[in-house]
Amino acid sequence: MTDFAPDTIGKRIKQTRKLRHMTQTELALKAAISASHMAQIEQGKRQASPAVVASIARALSVPVADLEGRPYIEELRRDQLDGLIQPIRESLDVFDLGADPDVAPRPIEDLVAHTDRVCRLIRASDLRSAAAELPGLITETTTAAHSTGDRRAWQALAMQYRSGYDLASKLGFQDLASISLDRMGWAAERASDAVTGAIRQYNRALAYLRAGQYRTGIRIAELARQTAAQADPGIEREAVTGQVHLGIAVLAARNGDAEAITGNLAEAESISVRTGEVPELLWLAFGPTNVAAHRVSCLIDQMLYHEALIVARAIEIPDSWPASRAAHHHAEIARALLWTGKGDAAFRRLLDARRLAPQQSRHSSTVRETVAGLLRAQRRLPESMANYASWIGM
Repeated sequence: MTDFAPDTIGKRIKQTRKLRHMTQTELALKAAISASHMAQIEQGKRQASPAVVASIARALSVPVADLEGRPYIEELRRDQLDGLIQPIRESLDVFDLGADPDVAPRPIEDLVAHTDRVCRLIRASDLRSAAAELPGLITETTTAAHSTGDRRAWQALAMQYRSGYDLASKLGFQDLASISLDRMGWAAERASDAVTGAIRQYNRALAYLRAGQYRTGIRIAELARQTAAQADPGIEREAVTGQVHLGIAVLAARNGDAEAITGNLAEAESISVRTGEVPELLWLAFGPTNVAAHRVSCLIDQMLYHEALIVARAIEIPDSWPASRAAHHHAEIARALLWTGKGDAAFRRLLDARRLAPQQSRHSSTVRETVAGLLRAQRRLPESMANYASWIGM
């Protein structure tokens, strides 16, 4: 058995509050939660929901990522990812410089195939390989797009920028994620690609979800839906539209809008009946399973944990689902199990998440806070839990 005293969101809230010269009561009032709730969060006696963390972050005028302690630098170093971020930044910065005379790009078909490979690596949670390959690919495709003007090159470049966003978001570099999305929109415009433009707006809405700015996120997601409607009819437009409805549902759950949750889940479910499971189409993992998983997410965000677990029990994750999506689902279920007092079951879900997507799970704030909750519930841990906590850097 091992003792742990983890660095938690509660501790960071307390530290930031003191820097702001605020009392617990003042912060609680500004964040619109009770003083006792605030005290329990700071003392590590109660887990804060994402919506509460976002409210406190706004009250303290800091990004949510600061309270989460992201990016987790030591874990980045352990995964040999820390040295791969700067090359991505540099590759994003040459977007408007035209063709590089020192770069001889491969045929566009090869660049498109390599783009798909990087997407696949990210979905398989091989973040290190994806981050290593992405900068050179972006630089090469940037030259190809400027020199040929080929729409396929601009589409590939837009999807590469999307991969930059995915990596930055998973690893906690929110500024880099924002830059990547800006570049994605720039390339999508040059490709005249409404589907890619809609995916960009959808991901932008998710960035606002993580930042706790739910109303703005919903407005952006509605813009994504309108953009998707401009695409040619077909399964791609259907899948993107359905995924956008799922994004709006989750944003509505965080914002406490029950009617919007119900309506958007129903729209997504109707579309998923037509598309079936299309987990690799545009790497959205859309289909009936993803609709059910988002229904669980919405229930969890409404703190309806028992209801969420009932829905979750009926979900059978298909083998075709990307490992990263399945791992995220397991981490969310672990959070609900923890809140319902099922610590052992929660830990088993965390083990599933690590097995499927180890690099992603090590850098997940959801995983980290769930482990912190297990530590609060059981100060002296079995060696297996202690090893897991040590593995994520706690």
